[in-house]
Amino acid sequence: MSGRYSALALLRGALGGHRHWGRAWRAAEPDGPYDVVVIGGGGHGLATAYYLASQHGVRKVAVVEKGWIGGGNTGRNTTIVRSNYRQPQLQRLLEHSLKLWEGLSDELNYNVMFSPRGALFLGHSDADMTRLAERGDSLRAMGIDAELLDLAAVRRLVPLLDCSPTARWPVQGGLIQRRGGTARHDAVAWGYARAADRLGVDIIENCEVTGFTRQGDAVTGVETTRGTIAAGKVAICVAGHSGHVAGLAGIRLPIESHTLQAYVTEPVKPMIDTVIMSQSLHCYISQSDKGGIVAGGDPDGFPSYAQRGQPMRLEDAIAQAIALVPALSRLRMVRCWSGVTDMSFDGSPIIGDLPLRNLHLNGGWCYGGFKATPGSGHLYAHHLATGSPHPIAAPFDLARFAVGRTIDEAGVGPMPQHR
Repeated sequence: MSGRYSALALLRGALGGHRHWGRAWRAAEPDGPYDVVVIGGGGHGLATAYYLASQHGVRKVAVVEKGWIGGGNTGRNTTIVRSNYRQPQLQRLLEHSLKLWEGLSDELNYNVMFSPRGALFLGHSDADMTRLAERGDSLRAMGIDAELLDLAAVRRLVPLLDCSPTARWPVQGGLIQRRGGTARHDAVAWGYARAADRLGVDIIENCEVTGFTRQGDAVTGVETTRGTIAAGKVAICVAGHSGHVAGLAGIRLPIESHTLQAYVTEPVKPMIDTVIMSQSLHCYISQSDKGGIVAGGDPDGFPSYAQRGQPMRLEDAIAQAIALVPALSRLRMVRCWSGVTDMSFDGSPIIGDLPLRNLHLNGGWCYGGFKATPGSGHLYAHHLATGSPHPIAAPFDLARFAVGRTIDEAGVGPMPQHR
């Protein structure tokens, strides 16, 4: 470890009230033209920039972020990591991402706190258990771990779960991916930002994109609040604001932006050591490394860019969590928040070219954005650097909506209504 990050340096920084900490990445100024400008300084955008530089040698890259690094959905999610999806295209993509998660701390030389504590889907009925068994068979056929559990096994795994016959949602069993779990969302953004910066990527904060520069049908750069930045390629990677940013180029996407709430309780001693999800409910529960119980539920159900949610949705999410784990009723909620999710009309992401030349999109992740962070950036960077989609990402092009080749992923939650 270098002297800058030695044990002595860490001690000096801690005792000095952090006054002696060095910056983890430079406060870069726009310095185009760039080979690639990535719009969005969240996990996906930073991962894309990092892999462009580390895997493809594209070093003249800028990441432009309208606020601060990790201030959007990267810092507003429930940190779940898994690859146990239903459709084979998403299974391949998320498994690719999960394998990157498993070595990410070493790759970035930064502890992203990946914790493979297991991701458990509960089954509440015969129909639920049939669907979970089918999903497990599909996953194992793809070489992805999946284990069907009976009620006794679920009870042993989560003793505080209400498994009684009189429970509001009686539990019959579950499906667990033991390699799934959680990671620290902030650390992921910071780790990618530091690693990308060290490879020469310019990370430009407080730089909002307000438009695009064009020559005919080709995008040549971006207009921002800090001036015009020229670029050979522009990569949109802005999560819930995909529709808005694409609209600045006159492109309408098959996406709606919805708010999705979550909350965290006061910290307590370890009581839930796996991620709990439900096959029938849109409810998910885990315990953070700080001890708080993190949980979430349904989206608000109508398009919005507001980073706040409806009280009735929060009440529903709390009621579901307490019904599953009654002991949660004794905890106090510390805070709640909302992220803005970009909901594609088939529940699957869009990775690839847009109708204007040199303009590309990574968006439409619905509820799956955080867990896809490494894989998404890795595949998107391949597309940007080579001009061709990676085989894993090829099915997720925008053209699928025009030709009826949608990837209808029913396992991600409620979809927005088509308009």
